[in-house]
Amino acid sequence: MTQALLDLRGLVKRYGGLVATDHLDLAVQAGHTHAIIGPNGAGKTTLIHQIAGGLQPNEGRIFFDGEDITALPMHRRVQRGLARSYQITNIFKSCSVLDNLALAVQARSGTSMRFWRPAIGDSAVFDEARELAATIGLEPHVGTLARNLAHGQQRQLEVGLALATRPRMLLLDEPMAGMGPGESLQLVELITRLRGSTTILLIEHDMEAVFQLAERISVLVFGRIIASGDAEEIRRNPEVKKAYLGDEAAA
Repeated sequence: MTQALLDLRGLVKRYGGLVATDHLDLAVQAGHTHAIIGPNGAGKTTLIHQIAGGLQPNEGRIFFDGEDITALPMHRRVQRGLARSYQITNIFKSCSVLDNLALAVQARSGTSMRFWRPAIGDSAVFDEARELAATIGLEPHVGTLARNLAHGQQRQLEVGLALATRPRMLLLDEPMAGMGPGESLQLVELITRLRGSTTILLIEHDMEAVFQLAERISVLVFGRIIASGDAEEIRRNPEVKKAYLGDEAAA
């Protein structure tokens, strides 16, 4: 097997007597969509925080493309190609879709970030922003204020902001939280379009979406990975059924 793009080795995160991440090992291969599932309280979001750089582990190392990034702050990880989309939408709601994306492109390129003036009138910035809008399925809404988008469209926009950093790996933390079936379907279609071109680490409770999207699934329970495999292997795993899937695995 080739070197993993993301390689977690012996990761530990403690909060007093609570061990949220318990000597966790995980490898994510480049170009794959890898999902992490588990019950509430399993430590999924804590794990994503550590990978993104928002939390420092107490023990263990994080390697990205062979480089030890354990001590790097979040913005340095973004520069190396590790971008995150949050559980809660994190967008400029008073700006249009196009301006949101243009500001994100601008931030990546290091040009002026004086938000409220036509510094973002740079045609190359806007051209890229429009391409991103098309990628995330919001091209018809480029002039719409972000606050006026439906919830699912706001989540699509947030993915677009992450994509503006040109990530090598995209961390998606429960992107379908709070969505209806139609909105979830749109986001599944977006993630499907990104598969192969961007490595994706996905945390999600929607098991139908996980089984549809992920080439590999790891199950996290009490801060430990108890199983990894493809969808069928996870469905059949008796330990996973007992700890998490239950009757869903037989559906």
